[in-house]
Amino acid sequence: MKASQTDDPIEVLRIAHEADSELGQKIEQALPAAEVRAVAVAGQPTPGAAAALQAARAAGRGVAVVSNNSTECVRVFLELHGLEEYVTKIVGRPSEQPHLMKPNPFPLITAAEQMHIDVTSCTLIGDSLTDIQAAHAAGATVIGYANKAHKADRFAEAQADVVTDEMQAIADALTTA
Repeated sequence: MKASQTDDPIEVLRIAHEADSELGQKIEQALPAAEVRAVAVAGQPTPGAAAALQAARAAGRGVAVVSNNSTECVRVFLELHGLEEYVTKIVGRPSEQPHLMKPNPFPLITAAEQMHIDVTSCTLIGDSLTDIQAAHAAGATVIGYANKAHKADRFAEAQADVVTDEMQAIADALTTA
């Protein structure tokens, strides 16, 4: 894939690093500030996501956010929406190592290690194929969140353990568990 064929900045970063490590480093240095600026216009959290975070914490479960975005971007988003108290750890994009981003299991394993739990006892809720691939590679359970209609079939084909199109369903399951 060429950078001109995608509008995904994470894919542009991967492609740049593969083509020219110096260019990749320049893009990587500029990307976190752009991500943080984007938080201001990103809108509200996914419907039901705050309830799922609150239900997980109320059930005594630790919550880690594992993202191919920068740690700073995730932190700013959580703070902007008053959700930081529900998240124990944030594992963002590893610096200058795009090969360690999801679908590599590295971020999931890192989050589990930081929380002192076995990654195979974790459940990842993800909205991309790379999330499902990373969870499988780590030996974790994975819930595919099909936030777009075409994703449900893709996630089922990728063998997500569960597929849902409502985050509220996850919150409800955590509340009744």
